Amino acid sequence: MATGAAETSSVLGDYRLEEQVGFHLRRAGQRHAAIFASGMVEGLTPTQWAALVKLAELGSASQNLLGRETAMDAATIKGVVDRLGRRGLIATAPDPDDARRTRVSISPEGLKLVQRGIVPAQAITAETLKPLAPAERRLLLDLLGRIA
Repeated sequence: MATGAAETSSVLGDYRLEEQVGFHLRRAGQRHAAIFASGMVEGLTPTQWAALVKLAELGSASQNLLGRETAMDAATIKGVVDRLGRRGLIATAPDPDDARRTRVSISPEGLKLVQRGIVPAQAITAETLKPLAPAERRLLLDLLGRIA
């Protein structure tokens, strides 16, 4: 039997989905993901892009450190590393200091792809933040950094 509106209202009290931070973060994330997918080079995903950019910055890192630096759990970073490796964008090898660890480094092809992706990545950020004034953009990034 269907639940009536009055009964549902009493269960919800003053809770409204549209007033919840998670609802807005999810919607903003969906919007950004769509902009990213339409603008990023060679079909890179946000997680693949993050890993490549971080490796371009670091040169090489353990797979575990790369995951921490890009805010990915162990299973996610492993999948990202596997996919980038199959594309020849990164190389992996046992860590010389600890054979239990995998060391990941960016390949010359990966570095070229990062170079081609910088301008589109900047445009993706600009498009995502376009509805905001410059001061609001800085404030949003600051606030998100504080809660992340």
